[in-house]
This record gives sequence, structure tokens and C-alpha cells, in this order.
Amino acid sequence: MAGNGIEAEAATSTTADSSTPAMDLDEMSSAFGTLIRNAVPPEFQEKQKQGLEKTPMRAAKAVEFFTKGYRENLQSLINEAVFDVEMDNMVIVRDIDMFSMCEHHMVPFYGKVHVGYLPNQKVLGLSKIARIVEMYSRRLQVQERLTKDIAMGIREAIAPTGVGVVVEATHMCMVMRGVQKPGSSTITSCMLGDFRDDPRSREEFLSLIRHSST
Repeated sequence: MAGNGIEAEAATSTTADSSTPAMDLDEMSSAFGTLIRNAVPPEFQEKQKQGLEKTPMRAAKAVEFFTKGYRENLQSLINEAVFDVEMDNMVIVRDIDMFSMCEHHMVPFYGKVHVGYLPNQKVLGLSKIARIVEMYSRRLQVQERLTKDIAMGIREAIAPTGVGVVVEATHMCMVMRGVQKPGSSTITSCMLGDFRDDPRSREEFLSLIRHSST
């Protein structure tokens, strides 16, 4: 399906600002220390002293990793892994593992991401698709926005004629707290260009990501 790429939409770029400052680990460690002193009764702090002693800095470094996507940007991540091709066949990378943090409670949600696109004379290195998923998931997120961020990132990278993204995830905020319903999953999708406008392309994509591997 030849075309001039997906028409631009009025939307803010999903690429991180390259001026995003580095995290202050000492300040974060101090904040985690305050959290522990308030959450753990003094008698248990004493009993667990050996295990808790370095927890504030360990937790700060963990959050630094969980949110590293804020300090990455699309252009550096792709690093010229865009290739000219004479094809318009659908490209799909499915079952990409995803781990993120809910922005509401800062607890994890995790699952699988399926990405497909219709090339417009350019393809993206396959590993870069997984890296795009990683960059946007390593931020405080909601699944709905994460799904669109990934689709918009693919569109920004290679201007394909169509992009489809489906995310299937388990949210620990629904398992560990609140309604406490293990086994539930949330599915979100974002379709752009021909994936949105052409039912045949959309159905082909959805059919292929449903097809179980053997």
C-alpha cells in the first residue's frame, strides 16, 4: 500500500528532552530512608537493621533504572538503524516483554507488546523496535499512554504508512492492593494510518499476533 506516510497529527512529541537532568541519588536515598522510618515500626527497624541499612540507596538506584526512559531519546536510540527498502509488506515483532511502573501508585505492570507497521520505503532494525518499547516503558506510565507512545515513536522514526501496537499487561495495583484480582489482564491498542483506516490491514495484523507459535 504505497503512500506518503501517515499524516501528521497534532500531538506532542513522545521523545524525551535531551536536557532531562540526571537523578540525585543522595536525595532519593534520603527520601527512601524517611519512607522506611515511617513505614517500619522502630522495633522492627532494629530487628531488620542489617537488611535495611543499605536499602535506601539500593531503592534509589532501582528507581533510577525503572525510569531511565526519561533520560533517553528516540534519535540516539535508533542510531541510524533505518534502512531503505523496496517493499511494503507488513513487518511484525510480537511478544516483546514489557515492564513498567504505574504512575498512580508506583507499582509494576508487565506483559507483552506486539508491534506491526507497513513500510514506506524504509524499515527499522528489528532490535530497535524492542528498544523503543523499552524506552517508553521505563517511565512512570499508564498503559493507554504507553501504547500510543510506542506507536508514535515508530511513526516518528520511519514514517510508515501504518502502525499497530497492542499491549497485554497485568497490573500489580489490581493484584497487590485495591480490588486484589489476580489473573486479570488489560489489553490496549493503538492503530495509525492504514492500520486505522483499512480494515483488511488491521485484521491481518490482529490475526498474525493472535496466531500461536509452534
